[in-house]
Amino acid sequence: MTGTAVVVGAGVGGLATAIGLRRAGWQVSVLERRTELERYGTAFGIHPAAQSALDHLGVGEAFRRKALSYRGARVRTPDGRVLASLPLERVERRTGRPVRLISRPHLLDALLAEVGRLGDVPLRLGRPVTDVAELERSYDLVVGADGIGSAVRTARFGAGSGPRSIGTVAWIGVAGFEVDGVYGETWGDGRFFGLTPIEPGRTNWYATVPGRRVAETPDALRACFTGWHDPIPRLLAETDPATWIRYDMRHLAPALPSFVHDGRIALVGDAAHAMTPNLGQGACTALQDAEALARAVAARGPSALPAALRAYDAERRRPAQRIALGSRTLHRVMSTRHTRMRNTLVGLLPSS
Repeated sequence: MTGTAVVVGAGVGGLATAIGLRRAGWQVSVLERRTELERYGTAFGIHPAAQSALDHLGVGEAFRRKALSYRGARVRTPDGRVLASLPLERVERRTGRPVRLISRPHLLDALLAEVGRLGDVPLRLGRPVTDVAELERSYDLVVGADGIGSAVRTARFGAGSGPRSIGTVAWIGVAGFEVDGVYGETWGDGRFFGLTPIEPGRTNWYATVPGRRVAETPDALRACFTGWHDPIPRLLAETDPATWIRYDMRHLAPALPSFVHDGRIALVGDAAHAMTPNLGQGACTALQDAEALARAVAARGPSALPAALRAYDAERRRPAQRIALGSRTLHRVMSTRHTRMRNTLVGLLPSS
C-alpha cells in the first residue's frame, strides 16, 4: 500500500521532496503558485552533507556534471588586505568532498529531469494554495515547501512565526567574465560584497548594504562600493543592471517549535527555517530536509505517518535552526560598524 502526498512549492526543497517521496513509492503531486519556476542565475554553495542528500535522491551525478569545486576563497577588507581564509579546505579535508557551486537553473534542471524520469509526478504551475484543509482531505501527507511566506505554515502552524526583516538590502548579479584569484568576501563598514565562480566564463556576485532606503538603484549601489578593491567596481560597472535582483533580507522568527503538525503536515526548507544567506546553507538545509523526510516516511510506511513525521522533526529541526541562528549571527559580525575589533578577531582565525 502506498500513500498520497502533495508538495506545495516547486523550488529546490519542494522538487527534492517530491523525488524522495516518489522513490519511496508514494503517489506525489506538486503545486506551484508561480506560472513558471524561478530560474534566476544565482549560485548555490552545496556542502558535502547536502551533496550526500542529492546522491540518496538519485540526483548526485547530474549535479556534479554542472557543479564547480570551490576552493581558495578569502575574507578581505575594502582595500584588498586578506583577513582570513574561508574554511573550504578544512571542510574538504574533514569530509573528503569539496564544497561545490552550481547555478540555480542547473540545479533545478537536474531535479526536474529526475522528476521526469520517475514519471507520474504532476507538476501544476499557477496553482496558489488557498485552502490547506482541502489538501488534507485529498492527500495523506501535505508538505509545505512554499518558502518564507508559506501558506501551509500560516494555516496550520499559526502566524506567530513569520518573515522578519533584518534591515539590510541585498543585490545579486552574474557577470560575464571570470575573476580568478579573488573569490570570497569583502567586509566593510556595515556593507559586504561577495564573489564566487558559477560556471566557466561567469562570476556570481552579491552585495549588501544596511537600510531599506539605501542603494535603491544600481547607481546608488555602485556608489556604496566606490574605492573598494578590484574587481568589485568592474563587476558592478560591467554587469547589466537589468539582470540584477534586489531584495530585502529576511529570516523566519521566532523559530518554530515543530516542523510537523497533526501527524499529516510537514514543512521543509524556507517554510520551516528561512535564514539569512551568510552561511550559504539555505539550499543545503532544504535538500537535507527533503531527503530526511522521504527516508523517515519510507522506513515506516503510510500507516505509521505520524511516527515518521516525528522522526523527521527530531532529526532535522534542531540542526537546521542552529544553522539559521549561526547565519544570523554571522550577518551581525559581517555587517558591524566596529570594523577594527572585528577584523582583529577574524585575523586570529586559523587558516585553511
